Amino acid sequence: MKKQSTTKGFAILSAAGIIVKLLSLLYIPFLKRIITLNGYGIYGASYKIYVWIYVLANSGIPVAISKLVSEYIALGHYRDAVKSFKIARFIMLILGFVMSLFMFVFAGPLSRAIGFEQSKLSIMALAPTIFFTSIVSSYRGYFQGRGNMTPTAKSQILEQIVNTIFTLTFAAMFMKYGVEAGSAGGTLGTSLGAFVAAIYLIIVYEKNKVIKVPKGYREMDKSRHTNKQILRRILQFGLPVVICVGLQYSGDIIDLAIVKGRLVHSGLGEVGSNEKWALFNMYRTLLSVPITLISALAASVLPSISGSYSLKDKKSVEDKINYAFRFCFLVAVPSAIGLAVLNDAVFLLLFKEQQGGVLLLYGSLVLIFNAVVLIQTSILQSIGKLYTSTLFMVFGVIGKIATNYFLVGIPKINIIGAIFGNMIFFIIPLVLNYILINRSLKVRVSLGVHFVKPLAASTLMGIVVYGSYLGLDMILLKASITGYLNNAIATTLSILIGIFTYLYGLALTRGITEKDLGEFPSKAIRLIPKPILKKIKENGEKQLENGEADKSSGAVE
Repeated sequence: MKKQSTTKGFAILSAAGIIVKLLSLLYIPFLKRIITLNGYGIYGASYKIYVWIYVLANSGIPVAISKLVSEYIALGHYRDAVKSFKIARFIMLILGFVMSLFMFVFAGPLSRAIGFEQSKLSIMALAPTIFFTSIVSSYRGYFQGRGNMTPTAKSQILEQIVNTIFTLTFAAMFMKYGVEAGSAGGTLGTSLGAFVAAIYLIIVYEKNKVIKVPKGYREMDKSRHTNKQILRRILQFGLPVVICVGLQYSGDIIDLAIVKGRLVHSGLGEVGSNEKWALFNMYRTLLSVPITLISALAASVLPSISGSYSLKDKKSVEDKINYAFRFCFLVAVPSAIGLAVLNDAVFLLLFKEQQGGVLLLYGSLVLIFNAVVLIQTSILQSIGKLYTSTLFMVFGVIGKIATNYFLVGIPKINIIGAIFGNMIFFIIPLVLNYILINRSLKVRVSLGVHFVKPLAASTLMGIVVYGSYLGLDMILLKASITGYLNNAIATTLSILIGIFTYLYGLALTRGITEKDLGEFPSKAIRLIPKPILKKIKENGEKQLENGEADKSSGAVE
């Protein structure tokens, strides 16, 4: 099993993430049509409970697996790397079973706590998924620790394909028994998808579990840690992550109950508040597409930084952190501006809903804050500085709850208030994490330097995209193409024009270099138009002539 560079690992997980999220976006209109907008609100609420329990069971130990396996292999302690995975895997199996049972037994109280009593059946149907995902997360953490993202990527795609097929199938089968049953049927595909992914990863592990040691390596790797010591290290790394992420999602659960209650207070009835929540859930699903790419980058960077940090290679740690933030903005900034510019058009295209675009207009900025915090959290996990960052997340949760309580209850604002609550939730830890990283590592990390070029290219893209959409809309209207088809054609073509414009803008501003292209698969490079490739090459030649060193774009191994 070959170790991949951070860039290649990011590229693999990103490609898988795009496929997975496209599949998840494509089936939402069909699911909404089957179980209605009200049913989709119930479905989304049950997923909040599922995600909360999922992160409690799966957020900490897989991170510890990835970190310890990467660290032990970097130090040449191969037996300890394998031992740490096996101990952690056993813990995950027990924890997954207990949390799955908890979710099933307490489905009723949990549904009442969030103000969505209709979601009880959906929560019960999702309960077995926790056990299957505990298996999946263990193996994904192991493969990521070994620096190979391919098994994780393939398992994600396989999981989502099964999920998509059976979600729609079971939703249609159970809908005849009512909206609650239909929503519950729609969640069964998630359990089946996780089960299939677990089987796949077990098979891949059995074929690749032997770690090849370097030439000349001799019996130096006698186990240097006892089971008790490794268990202590697993808890040392995993527990802070569970606390940090658990508090974040606990805040989401509290927030869900508050938002539902305040929507009702603002004058909406039970069905009306469910529908507003459904729209907000769709907005979050759209944001999760680019966030998936950032999560892939964070997963790729964590073991890489962890290995360099354990070797006390400060220069390598600094390079990798700057690299992570640079690529974070390259993805997040154009995504945010694109969603803001085409807010109504994208919502209509994907969900056939005309009233959710305003959420994207106000909420696209949340995407950038979310992306930065994801990278910061991954860095802090890598260097063992999670307890302080956990406190920062608590401050964010408190700010979010307070903001939502006051804003969502105002009739003219209602669900848009939850957007501002999300902004506060990410801004607070973003600022505090930035200070902590710079002080702890004593490295030069300037977010502004990495933000400027993507912003310039994205602004150009936004102007061109908006103009393209208006022009195409007028042309299509003159050709008597109206309604949904008009929007679909105009939006799709505008997005393609936007991608070309953004890439060209990056080439003009030197936001992307030849060195970057050298790290990506040749198949991906062939998709880039020749004028852009030519411009990037010209920039590289000018830099060589001027003797300029490219300090910001170096990919890391």
